[in-house]
Amino acid sequence: MARTGLYQSEVKKARDALIAQGKHPSVDAVRVALGNTGSKTTIHKYLKELEEQDGGAGDRKASITEALHDLVARLAAQLHEEGNARVVEVEAQSLEKDRVHAAALAALRSDIESLGGRLERVQAGADRESAAHAEARANLQDETIARHTAEQQVADLKERVLENDAHRLSLEEKHKHAREALEHYRQSVKEQREQDQRRHEQQIQQLQAEMRQLQQSLIVKQDDITRLNQEGARLVSDLSHAQAALYAQQAQGRQLVQQIATLQDAAQQALIRLAAKDAQTGALHEQAAAAVSKAEAAFGRVRELELALATADATLASQHEVASELRAHLASRAQKADNEPEART
Repeated sequence: MARTGLYQSEVKKARDALIAQGKHPSVDAVRVALGNTGSKTTIHKYLKELEEQDGGAGDRKASITEALHDLVARLAAQLHEEGNARVVEVEAQSLEKDRVHAAALAALRSDIESLGGRLERVQAGADRESAAHAEARANLQDETIARHTAEQQVADLKERVLENDAHRLSLEEKHKHAREALEHYRQSVKEQREQDQRRHEQQIQQLQAEMRQLQQSLIVKQDDITRLNQEGARLVSDLSHAQAALYAQQAQGRQLVQQIATLQDAAQQALIRLAAKDAQTGALHEQAAAAVSKAEAAFGRVRELELALATADATLASQHEVASELRAHLASRAQKADNEPEART
């Protein structure tokens, strides 16, 4: 890899040092002298430029005296003799180093093959963990959707219950007014017809008991409330007319009693309809309880999946870390094996 900021002066310095040591300044040798840094292409370009510069200087050196040439010749002969002795020694050392390097290279290759097999096993484990991780994410997404659906159902059911509570309160208010009107009518008629009042007092108490049952209902449809409101208004109006008529004459009181009996029949029919609505209310409460139970189960499943996902993430991170360490170790060993032949060169 090219080192940032490599200069021609650094290449020249490394080349001159190699020449002073009696070594050939090849691209690889210069790169080793630079500390295994710098691009080979850049080093080759700088070496070529330095050779061109040295060629120009050679023309200027062509005028050196013959005495200098003679001195160079004698030095060359002496260096040749010393070089031959050194070559024999270096060759022996080189053979020994080649043997040692060959053994080390064989051991290194064996280690590389072993590490490669281990890396493949680790990679396979990482792939399996990745697949399990993806599956856990998919399951988590499904459970999250189911949880949101259950939450929406619970919210809808709660909203319906609140609406029904509001309707129930409105109906209780209407019934309260009706009871007050009936009580007022009972007190007015008591002075004139105690006997009839005793007979109808039981009916009024029954009607009050039925009204208390109506107070316990949770869901009432709007059309039933409208009909009951109309019946209550008609009942209040009839009771007011009956009170005025009873003060006027006894006969009109009997007629009002008959009208009350008719209204009681209508109220009983309304109670029957409200009992049916009570059954619907119970069913809605059961649905709400089932939805809440389903949501709680979904929450538990989501928590389990989140724990499994965290475990899978930790395992996957550990596998990737082991794989990275193995790759770095293999790269280091391979680079060391490449540098040793270059150093011999």
